[in-house]
Amino acid sequence: MKEKLNILRVSKIKKYYNDFLALDNVNLNIKSGEFVALLGPNGAGKSTLFSILSGMIQADEGDCLIDGNNIIHKSVDALKKLGIVFQQPTIDMELTVIENLFFHARLHGISLKNLKHNITKELETYKLETKINKKVRTLSGGERRKIELIRALLHSPRVLLMDEPTVGLDPKSRQDLLSKILKLKNTKGLSVLWTTHLVDEAEKADKIIILNKGKVLKEGNHNSLIREASTNTLGEAFLKLTEGKK
Repeated sequence: MKEKLNILRVSKIKKYYNDFLALDNVNLNIKSGEFVALLGPNGAGKSTLFSILSGMIQADEGDCLIDGNNIIHKSVDALKKLGIVFQQPTIDMELTVIENLFFHARLHGISLKNLKHNITKELETYKLETKINKKVRTLSGGERRKIELIRALLHSPRVLLMDEPTVGLDPKSRQDLLSKILKLKNTKGLSVLWTTHLVDEAEKADKIIILNKGKVLKEGNHNSLIREASTNTLGEAFLKLTEGKK
């Protein structure tokens, strides 16, 4: 079987905020079609790394390559390979669903031919087709998240970045969102980096990277991390690693 190539590669990333070292020599790789969970407590540096990957801030040291394109030197080529769902909603509440999605499509130079038809089909998969002309502010939190996901995938990115995407969602909406992402990974070969502080969201990942105080402590799958930590559950392993328990 042909080995899958790294679609996203982070090498020796360091980021300072004045004298505070927020990220300390962080390395990570995501292969094509791989779902990677970046698991860490609040303040671990997850959002800082996410901001670097999405081109919002620059690292002080190290490299970030997306499909072989350096995020600094070839930012346009790198960023067009990304779909992004931010932790805080970034959708315009006063526009309708279709207006929000059309605006994003135009930003990415997507042809408007058949666009409304394709958007309607996507909305149907979430049972949201009746909301197409509703203002976003009338939608529930879970519905808004689904619209943001549709928006992030409109331009057919190779990598999807999701920063604490279930914050503020009820348990059913959390489960639905995670199930949708796993389906996209399996059916379309989408690569996903999902940042979270919730252990149950990380358990289904192909690879889990545990980040704490700006450093990668461990990486592996669900079972290997439990074995290494000599615990019975991933939650126990996570606490042992991040709290320094013997």
